[in-house]
Amino acid sequence: MGRRRKKHLPDTGHSFISYFKRATSPLIVLHFLSEKPMYGYEISAEMKARSNGKYSISILYPVLYRLEEQGYVEISATEVTDGRARSYYCITDAGRAYLETTQREYREISSIYESLMEQKQ
Repeated sequence: MGRRRKKHLPDTGHSFISYFKRATSPLIVLHFLSEKPMYGYEISAEMKARSNGKYSISILYPVLYRLEEQGYVEISATEVTDGRARSYYCITDAGRAYLETTQREYREISSIYESLMEQKQ
């Protein structure tokens, strides 16, 4: 019997970049908050500035809320500016430990990936 050809699956709209951002955005947020407490828009602006506009996420607040639920960040202060509340987030000790562990795992898996992708001679 012959081998079946697999059909080309339609594009789902989910690129590697979007999956990568979804996986790494909590780590970037934790990293920024390990430097100083920040509010949501400040985090977004910092991402854009440090990446020369190449890295941004449209779902920052769900990321912050999830990190808060996990105990990795907490609101350290809230101020009202021009009638709008601005909550400053800071990293917790649990968040620092998670960030450290995950950064180590990321470096390890990235190194393994690079080794796998090297051209065999």
